[in-house]
Amino acid sequence: MTRSNKGFTLIELMIVMVIIGILAAITLPRFVTAKEKAYVAAMKSDLRNLAVYEENHAAQNNGVYFSGTATSSAPLQGFAPSVNVTLTAASVAGPPAGWSGSATHTKTARTCVLMIGSMITCS
Repeated sequence: MTRSNKGFTLIELMIVMVIIGILAAITLPRFVTAKEKAYVAAMKSDLRNLAVYEENHAAQNNGVYFSGTATSSAPLQGFAPSVNVTLTAASVAGPPAGWSGSATHTKTARTCVLMIGSMITCS
């Protein structure tokens, strides 16, 4: 009479677990980096949208820009940024009049800034 052992040995299971651990160690930092890039992309996008909104507002109000802080739950002059993003707009006295804006995200320590006439910078 022969005995049939079906299944995996402990060594085989441990080797599979080690391989899964190695793959997780490789992909986890990339996932964290991708999330950080997504947060920064949301802030940059909101700053670009704010720029369009500010210029539209100024065109309709004799060149006057608005100031204040906007969140998704508390829009500013009708402008609401993405969820978890806080935008701060500050009008700059002229001549010529202008404005600047900054964006923060609750899930990252980075901040993006837009000065009219320059590019968006994030630090």
